[in-house]
Amino acid sequence: MFGKKKTKPQIDKDQLELIENAQKRIKQKKRLYVHFVIFLIGAIFLIVANTVLGIGKNITPLGKEWFLYAILIWLFLFIYHLFNVFITHKFMGKAWEKEQLEKLVSKQQDRINKLKEGLLKEETLIAKSEAFKDTNIKNSNLTIIVAAAENNAIGKGNKLIWHLSDDLKRFKVLTSGHHIIMGRKTFESFPKPLPNRIHIVITRQKNYEVPTGVIVVNNLQDAIDAAKSDSQPFIIGGGEIYKQALTFASKIELTRVHHSFEADTFFPEIDNTIWKETANTFHTKDAEHDYEFSFITYERK
Repeated sequence: MFGKKKTKPQIDKDQLELIENAQKRIKQKKRLYVHFVIFLIGAIFLIVANTVLGIGKNITPLGKEWFLYAILIWLFLFIYHLFNVFITHKFMGKAWEKEQLEKLVSKQQDRINKLKEGLLKEETLIAKSEAFKDTNIKNSNLTIIVAAAENNAIGKGNKLIWHLSDDLKRFKVLTSGHHIIMGRKTFESFPKPLPNRIHIVITRQKNYEVPTGVIVVNNLQDAIDAAKSDSQPFIIGGGEIYKQALTFASKIELTRVHHSFEADTFFPEIDNTIWKETANTFHTKDAEHDYEFSFITYERK
């Protein structure tokens, strides 16, 4: 019964100005076209009037027929009209072009500013996400466990350089019931997976085959994420994994073997400005231990 009120489309000021200029331009061209047609007809009429009808036949200023001067004067007026349309009153004057350029630059600047704002927001979100991820990793009670010589040697040819039974017992006691994170070579140095522990192997190899129950990941962060249910996951090697883990670990359980060895794998230097020693137990060499060693615990300051 009641019809909906039709809303008229809104035309902004710039569009309205463009339409008005276009209409003005059409009128200018129409007038010029009419002038041209009248000029042609008028010129023909003047020629016929003089040569056929004999009008003003005796009028010959400077020895030329009068209609030639009339046509030349009219031609001058037409050229003036033509100049006025295409040169003097152009469709878009310089002032209008300048104004439109300024508006265009302003709009583009607004778009650039909006893009910058979007990028800043995205960067902030990424930074917060990374910070949150790093915080979670650092708060995961990640523990490095390692046996290293006085020169930080930890292995050669993917094998241990020494055999210390108390060190192996300590390793078993500390890591049992926990996730142990290691590189591929460290994992391959075991005859079989260690009992009562969940193994997480870091490797870039695709389709790396492991026994049932062993977890394979591509990087350290994924390994830590896979062990997030564990209150104290352990990093057990090798050298490159230790180096990466130092950034995230909250504790180091170090067996310091008081001797120097030739090796091809080394543990990074412990920075005393970052780590503080909280426990140190010394063991002398005996029948079962060829070298003196110490169990040292470091915690992040």
